[in-house]
Amino acid sequence: MRASRLINILTTLQAKGLVTAEVLAAENDVSVRTIYRDIDALSLSGVPVYSERGSDGGYRLLDGYRVRLNGLTPSEAEAMFLSGIPGAAADLGLGALMAGAQKKLTAALPEDLRESARRLQTKFYLDAPTWLAEGEQPHYLQAIAGAVWSSKRIRIRYRSWTAEKNRVAEPLGIVMKGGAWYVVARVDNTPRTYRISRVLDLIVTDEGFDWPKGFDLAGYWNENTRRLELDLYPNWATIRISPHGLKEIEHTAPPYVRANIGFVAEADEAGWQTVRLPVAHRRMAVHEMLKLGPEVEVIDPPELRDAMRQAIETLMHRYAQGADDLTK
Repeated sequence: MRASRLINILTTLQAKGLVTAEVLAAENDVSVRTIYRDIDALSLSGVPVYSERGSDGGYRLLDGYRVRLNGLTPSEAEAMFLSGIPGAAADLGLGALMAGAQKKLTAALPEDLRESARRLQTKFYLDAPTWLAEGEQPHYLQAIAGAVWSSKRIRIRYRSWTAEKNRVAEPLGIVMKGGAWYVVARVDNTPRTYRISRVLDLIVTDEGFDWPKGFDLAGYWNENTRRLELDLYPNWATIRISPHGLKEIEHTAPPYVRANIGFVAEADEAGWQTVRLPVAHRRMAVHEMLKLGPEVEVIDPPELRDAMRQAIETLMHRYAQGADDLTK
């Protein structure tokens, strides 16, 4: 613990220059007297740290004493500070570690690169969840992340779309997508994906496991995402859509749908176009089309057009009577 604190004091002095004992004590959650002893220890170990007395005094390092990260370009230094996602690190219980690591990196950078990295941090902010959605903070996220790191088997009770299930799994990696957290885990020698917010109970066992030979987390995730998109949107529909409806699709439809829209015919005089696009199973497809209201007309397949007609007739019947009649 003390060794870590001494390094933290050193990097703080490198990054900030003149620092008071009170500030160092607050940053390290120790007493001022402990900081005095730590400064003495640094001096005895050969670190050229000295004190400046007076109301504006404190401790500083001898000019020119610095551990440097040489060979970095300005772009590389900036990229180091873009690579960290503070919100995600905090969710995983690593917020303090990330802050400490960035401070050490800042201290080790030459002055020109240090200023470049600081400037970048003031100009970019990552907000991972999508619009109108809150990021998840699953109860078992940190425990599962620890099991991933230590390669320990876990026992979970999991709520899927259809039922609750018990699984013994070997957690291989954590993925955050759209503000939601997932664990990729091997079950029965096959990698599978579990949404961590749906884990109802968790036991981290003492049983270790070996990393599967040749497994690549990013490669698995990208392939699994493509496979999931095909499962979610297995069908195709031809629709007529207004200019406003087309804008709605371009802004709100999932990326897979937007990327596979095909224009069948030129726009008519009113700007309506005929397009072909992937759709989900019938019930969900009706739900998605109803969101567009009068801006869309389903042409094909016939069963989807019939399902739309039935849904619209049900709505017409429901709204045929006045609202006052419902309260009588």
